[in-house]
Amino acid sequence: MTYAYLALALGLAYLLGSIPTALWVGRRFFGIDVREHGSGNAGATNTFRVLGKKPGSFVLLVDALKGFVAAYFLPMWLVQVGAIPAEHEVFYRLACGVLAVVGHIYPVFAQFRGGKGVATILGMMLGVAPATVGVCLLVFLVVLLTTRYVSLSSMTAGVAFALLQLTPWFAPPQPFLIGVGFILAALLIYTHRANIGRLRAGTESRVPLPWAK
Repeated sequence: MTYAYLALALGLAYLLGSIPTALWVGRRFFGIDVREHGSGNAGATNTFRVLGKKPGSFVLLVDALKGFVAAYFLPMWLVQVGAIPAEHEVFYRLACGVLAVVGHIYPVFAQFRGGKGVATILGMMLGVAPATVGVCLLVFLVVLLTTRYVSLSSMTAGVAFALLQLTPWFAPPQPFLIGVGFILAALLIYTHRANIGRLRAGTESRVPLPWAK
């Protein structure tokens, strides 16, 4: 029975991450596939770009919730039903969170063509290391307001998360989480490899700000 609970939780984590929020919002309310417009990405940033602020904000919230619910509530349920001991919960928070991120990037409900995983990683890490994520959000906002590049802001925040865990103020109780932080940073950079090319070429799209010309 224990293995059945584990398989169910891990499977639900992937399926939760596979919910293609941007794709479904675009098709249901606007009659378009966001993957055929803008950057061609089924994530919150491209939703902001193609559909506007309200749809983009909704997609951002739901995509972050996918990671948070998978990483926080599913392992909690496993502890409650006795499938895992409480001291192992952090391992399953990471496992369920990572599967949600994989589901977002390669969603079974959208021909395995999803987003870059930024919002889902954010939600996942909120369930694991909320204080560190809070600082990374500030880093994200500072870079965004100074450069107006969402891609650069996301990658910088991801690298900041990994580096912050090396400091005594944000060192995680489980040392292996440091390695997880660097893996997630590398994943963000990998999924933004096309953006890196556009940044180097000077063709990356900027987010419009009210005071920016």
